[in-house]
Amino acid sequence: MSSKNVFDKSGIIGWMVCNRVTPNLLMIVLLVGGIFMSSTIKQEVFPEFELDRISISVAYPGASPEEVEQSIVFAIEQAIQGVEGIKEISATASEGRASVRVELMDDASDQKVLQNIEQEVARINTFPIDAEDPNISLVSRKRQVIRLNLYGDVSERALHEVVEQVKDQLLLSPGITQVEISGARNYELIVEIPMEKLRMYGLAIEDISRIIRVGSVDVPGGKLETAGGDILLRVINRSDWASEFSRIPIVTHSDGTIIYLEDVAVVKEGFEETNRVTTYNRQPSMQLRIFRVGKQTPIGVSKAAYLAMEQIEGSLPPAISWNFTSDRSKIYKQRLELLLKNAFLGLALVLLLLGFFLELKLAFWVTMGIPISFLGGLLFLPLFDVSINMISMFAFIIALGIVVDDAIIAGENIYEYRQRGLSFVDAAIQGGKDVAIPITFSILTNIVAFLPLYFVPGVMGKVWRVIPLVVIVVFAISWFESLITLPAHLAHSKKRSGNPVSRALSRFQQRT
Repeated sequence: MSSKNVFDKSGIIGWMVCNRVTPNLLMIVLLVGGIFMSSTIKQEVFPEFELDRISISVAYPGASPEEVEQSIVFAIEQAIQGVEGIKEISATASEGRASVRVELMDDASDQKVLQNIEQEVARINTFPIDAEDPNISLVSRKRQVIRLNLYGDVSERALHEVVEQVKDQLLLSPGITQVEISGARNYELIVEIPMEKLRMYGLAIEDISRIIRVGSVDVPGGKLETAGGDILLRVINRSDWASEFSRIPIVTHSDGTIIYLEDVAVVKEGFEETNRVTTYNRQPSMQLRIFRVGKQTPIGVSKAAYLAMEQIEGSLPPAISWNFTSDRSKIYKQRLELLLKNAFLGLALVLLLLGFFLELKLAFWVTMGIPISFLGGLLFLPLFDVSINMISMFAFIIALGIVVDDAIIAGENIYEYRQRGLSFVDAAIQGGKDVAIPITFSILTNIVAFLPLYFVPGVMGKVWRVIPLVVIVVFAISWFESLITLPAHLAHSKKRSGNPVSRALSRFQQRT
């Protein structure tokens, strides 16, 4: 009885082998789609995720830590402790400021809890009059790529002005969107009022504070309706510099005489007093932190920063030097190079070893399981909100040593049936069916081994959940490739020609 009648060509493997166009199209979709997606998928150093924390900050200028704790911290803790979804509340009372950090439960809705906390804090009516409005926000991770150090033996004000100018120039670069100043003391306006001046004009500190607050901000003046349309009115009082604050009217007499702030106080500009000093190369320093935003890549942002500074360098004062540090794109690039190097070595080893023991065409199609699985993974990973980052590339490196095993098993079994004299089609069908169940269970075993990482709670769980997602997607495509497309490709391979080179290679493989 011929082998054509002995082996059943039904089932998905038999159908794919007999309809070779379908597996070829599927392979092309995985390869081309993965290559296309590799240029559009989000690239970042570490995966983006929410920290599940809410920050509440209230400024209370001039208050001691004890006063801040009694009048602000206790009030906030009492107001929000009944909000559903809160796991833990911690607070810090420092001079002039209260900071409350709220950690949320894993299953809580960040936005819902944030709204509830905002409502509860808004109901607090016991805050001191001098306390500023609370600042409530979700704690987010900014994706810093590189840090620029600007330093030199110059005054703090001069260095700060240069840093501001460099920041504005960096933001003009098309590859840079977000830049923040770090290591600089906050700019502040100092108003010193002698006691005798207060007595002379019959004023109190609270009166002057209120006048300065009202007289230094823009105030909407309503709407003026005219025949030509409505005109919005606005009183422009905003002051930014000491000279502008000095001309704020404090007292206006009936005879038209005006007493300005500069008449009763010394108004000057400066930097807040802190015990923090930032230096670089033993010289005063300030930093510009450059971040990745949206679809920008770490390597692209770093390259844009270097190119921008090459142009900006000529406009810097001779006393100012600069240097880049903390370039995270280098870490990203090293991990990417490691992945590509391992993938290339894996391809070469599989191709050479299977070429020695079996045959080159079979070795080629088995080796194709690596790029098909990896590029196919890139095609589907965006559906699970997975980007190319340090963790996902680590997962690809882990999968690299496992993913080709299934194709080797299937390819070797098909080759065994060929050696027994079966036709290429029958060998592909029977060889694939023989190992279908073992390969399926081996892949399921690997998936089960990595699956617990997906359920790790907390912040670490949000980082490590990328590994099982990547590994499971790659393993699933490897299962599809080894049992569906590989038998179809091996079934339609051409027999070796009888030329001397082919015969010599066959004898060498048999000896190996």
